[in-house]
Amino acid sequence: MSVQLPGGRPPDKRLPISAWSWTGARAVIRRRIRTSSTFPLGSPPWPGTVERPPVDRNLGVYYDSDWARSPVARAARTALQTAIANPILRAVTSPTVRGLDRLGHFDEPAIFAANHSSHLDTPLIISVIPTRWRDEMFVAGAADYFFDTHPKAVLSALALNAVPMERQRVSRTSAGRATQLLDDGWSMLIFPEGGRSPDGWGQPHRPGAAWLAVRSSVPVVPLYLEGTARILPKGSRRPTPGHVTVNFGAPIFPPSDGDSRTFAHTIENAIAGLADELAGDWYSARRRAATGATPPLSGPDATPWRRSWALGQERSGVGPKGGGSRWPWNHRP
Repeated sequence: MSVQLPGGRPPDKRLPISAWSWTGARAVIRRRIRTSSTFPLGSPPWPGTVERPPVDRNLGVYYDSDWARSPVARAARTALQTAIANPILRAVTSPTVRGLDRLGHFDEPAIFAANHSSHLDTPLIISVIPTRWRDEMFVAGAADYFFDTHPKAVLSALALNAVPMERQRVSRTSAGRATQLLDDGWSMLIFPEGGRSPDGWGQPHRPGAAWLAVRSSVPVVPLYLEGTARILPKGSRRPTPGHVTVNFGAPIFPPSDGDSRTFAHTIENAIAGLADELAGDWYSARRRAATGATPPLSGPDATPWRRSWALGQERSGVGPKGGGSRWPWNHRP
């Protein structure tokens, strides 16, 4: 006795698969594979130690800024800074410069390393630095920020003599370009923090400045800027006129053993010592530096409002010198 399914179809017969339905299924599978973001169906993750090639190899770290050091470009940059940038900076920041006496008998090429909290930092330093370095100085500009489009790249190179540099690591392309310029007798302005401070306190230093100094046997001049974060903080587009103090430190020569990591800490401590001088007095700052008790640039380990309060106290000079109380962060744990 044979068994019949509903519709009279025998049980050993299967429903036919049409060519249309199979083609549609394959298309769905291929589309799912293409749109999947997870390996192995999607693209594999990019190794963090391998440099990604940019879409436009004329931008980013590959941007060729050699034209900005031609005689015509240098003359245009000097005219731009003298006639436009410097008067505006003086009106907005009313800068006070300290510590230039520490550079009195020093005139060789150097790497100027500073804290970074505002877009005003670079043009302000260029405007107050002595002429013997200003005329032949290039700026380490973030390749992913100042050189991501052609208009920004041209403006950065012309106005600041900026050279694209990687922020996250020392890449062969950017390091080779900077090393060549240092070997040719140019000085360099760099911000070892790698970016502007989000709250006015310092960020951990990256080893790029120390590595370049050791590689090229070039001394580092530390300097500290106080006040630019109040005038034009990160995220602000409109400056609020105020007062800025620029404190230059004595040149620091790289160690003979080539230890760039230790030298990076030396640079960071030197900039912190310059900040301590502005917060109090030179003698007390030197005593704290001698005992390793210089307040760190990173500020207190506290909640954001406490850090903001402590920053306001420190920058306003409240403390032993002013007779008030200070946040107790000026001793290392």
